Amino acid sequence: MVGKSLKSSDSTKQNPVSRSGRASAGTLIVSLVAALVFLGMYRPPAGIGSAPFAQATVLVPSVRAALNAFGRSGDVRMRFALPGERLEYPLEVGGDPSTLGYTWVRLDDSVAADSVRPLDGHRLVAPPEPGFYQLAVMRNGVSRVVGDLTVAVLVPFEEKQGPVLDGYTIGTFLAERLGGVEEDLPEGFVRVDSRTASLPVSKHLRLGDFLTKDNQNVWPRYAAIDPRLLDKLELVIDAIGELRGDTSGVRVEIDVHSGFRTPFYNTRNRFARDSRHTHGDAIDVAIDANGDGRITRSDTRLVALAVERTESLHPDLVGGMGLYTSAKYNQAFVHIDTRGSKARWKG
Repeated sequence: MVGKSLKSSDSTKQNPVSRSGRASAGTLIVSLVAALVFLGMYRPPAGIGSAPFAQATVLVPSVRAALNAFGRSGDVRMRFALPGERLEYPLEVGGDPSTLGYTWVRLDDSVAADSVRPLDGHRLVAPPEPGFYQLAVMRNGVSRVVGDLTVAVLVPFEEKQGPVLDGYTIGTFLAERLGGVEEDLPEGFVRVDSRTASLPVSKHLRLGDFLTKDNQNVWPRYAAIDPRLLDKLELVIDAIGELRGDTSGVRVEIDVHSGFRTPFYNTRNRFARDSRHTHGDAIDVAIDANGDGRITRSDTRLVALAVERTESLHPDLVGGMGLYTSAKYNQAFVHIDTRGSKARWKG
């Protein structure tokens, strides 16, 4: 008995919680369990603070344009489509894309410019009106704008009334005069105003680089742009860096002499009637390829090597190349196009 009493007394010292304390702890545990069960079963009445919490907890997964959305060069910044046309827009989605929808947001505001559609693979429907847009991905009313890539919706060629489109004189294309096939005509034109002329179409080019230098002092103005040309020029610049032994990204200065040229401008200035510039797939550029701060014939020779390398690696981008020395600009420049067949000349 004494031994048992001493053992009991020692135990009490080591564990000072009394029987009543243990009962209180047990009661607390039961209460916590009951509260948790209640909270798990409880649903707030509709309309009483439930929506904000739902939006905060249901997040849109990470969505961004895939690398191939920027062309093989990785430096194209604009994609083109006709209104309501199916548009290739490769995406990387960090979650289940079947739960997502998408819409389009104009660059100049944050208001949705189109209805919400299910995100179905990488083929999206372009906005119904010409303009410049970014993609917005949505789920449960929460949206995420996909930046870095702009979609330009074109004004269809058919909206040109004779030689004029919205007050801007474009002229008559050779295929129009000769009754050529539609493939010989631009699908549409990018509408450019004084604000959007600075928008990037690629790493080194802006929309304004493709406007015809025709002294028409009206806005908006219009240009045809072949996206393959953007990719080719950026690939040529990459090839220049490789030829110089600088694969880390050489800085190249570019001066665009001529991008898109309207048939009206070509006719008045005695250029070739069916110049590739009227198709939007040609550009005349002066490039400081060797990085010495001047643009000379040595630069055009280096650019020519870069064009040959690019076309050998990407045969679908084959086209014309002309080497020029301009008295007007007092510098050498290169004509580059993507006509689909190889052509070489000096001017």
